[in-house]
Amino acid sequence: MKKILIIGAGFLQQFVIKKANELNYYVFALDGNPNAIGFKYADEYKCIDIVDQEKCLKYAKEKKIDGVLTAATDYGVLTASYIAKKLNLPGLDYEVAKIIKNKYLVRKILCEKKVDDTNFPYEVESNTDFEKLSNKIDYPVMVKPCDGSGSRGASRVNDPKDLKKACIEAINNSLSCKAEIETFIFGKEYGVESLVENGEVHVLAIMKKEMTKPPYYAELGHTIPSGLSPILESKIKDYVKNAIKALKINIGSVNMDLLVTDDEKIHIVDIGARMGGNLIGSHIIPYGTGIDYMKMMLQLAVGENISFENQMNPKKVSSKILALRKGKIKCLPDFHAIANEYGVEIYEHLNIADIINEYHTNLDGCGYVLKAGEQANEVLLSVRNAKDKIDMSVIREK
Repeated sequence: MKKILIIGAGFLQQFVIKKANELNYYVFALDGNPNAIGFKYADEYKCIDIVDQEKCLKYAKEKKIDGVLTAATDYGVLTASYIAKKLNLPGLDYEVAKIIKNKYLVRKILCEKKVDDTNFPYEVESNTDFEKLSNKIDYPVMVKPCDGSGSRGASRVNDPKDLKKACIEAINNSLSCKAEIETFIFGKEYGVESLVENGEVHVLAIMKKEMTKPPYYAELGHTIPSGLSPILESKIKDYVKNAIKALKINIGSVNMDLLVTDDEKIHIVDIGARMGGNLIGSHIIPYGTGIDYMKMMLQLAVGENISFENQMNPKKVSSKILALRKGKIKCLPDFHAIANEYGVEIYEHLNIADIINEYHTNLDGCGYVLKAGEQANEVLLSVRNAKDKIDMSVIREK
């Protein structure tokens, strides 16, 4: 029995841990939260901060693992790559992982290699001369933490006087205390999930994304099919392959967010060298493509051969993040009844007395509604109605 270590055992990683069990791997899991939900599905687990590379490596050595994997979190990417390097296991090249974790370096490389034709980015720290810099920039711009996650600290800046405030907010949400300034692109956002095997890029799916309105830039849901023309989808696939090759990603999952302008130009928004979160890798890709995506990820991690054959017939699929009205929960609805009423799947993490925050970033989400079916419009309407029913049915304290 092969032994695999999963870096992260939270709400979204639990699905990968369950899949590893189904495939008869012996599963170890690490997470900094002692109550991580994924721990109960692992054969063994330990509470370790997943950004602590040396502690995680020590655990991996002790357990004599055959593979290591992270999913649906950017915080585990460097650690998984570091362990793979030190133990000579399949994994993302560590130097590449360090680049992928830095939005400024990613943007810089894509510009230098002419994959993306946006202006060169700026990298700033708290001691940057913002007054001088603010007069050199063409507005609007997007300001992001260099190594943030979940849209925290990201904002659009239209006026030079607002630049410093936005940069400090981004810096405060960055592990490295650095922010990136890039050209703001007007367009519609799409998600792309890919898998790299032996250096070959397989684009699995292009997803239409629903986003919050400015000033916040957080995901609200995903849909397959994308609604784009076959010609534009082919153009996107070529762009994605060129970007992945330019960044020298050698193995594993790649989650990418793109903007498509009205004149059909493509620009990268973000990239993660791991399975997409928000049920993308665990549910949306399998339903929308028929491919057992998590199985292939796990097999790659332990050095096994993979197959891209469909495990089931592809369907239309749509998801909604439970971005609910704020308040303190007094009473919860019957989620099972709502799921049956609308023919959807509901994955929630709500409890009595929880505080629901106004939805500004993915961290403010309370779960997901998902449906797969034959008719795209019916699938989308069902998840919308189910999400609205949940929002109306959660009783909040006055």
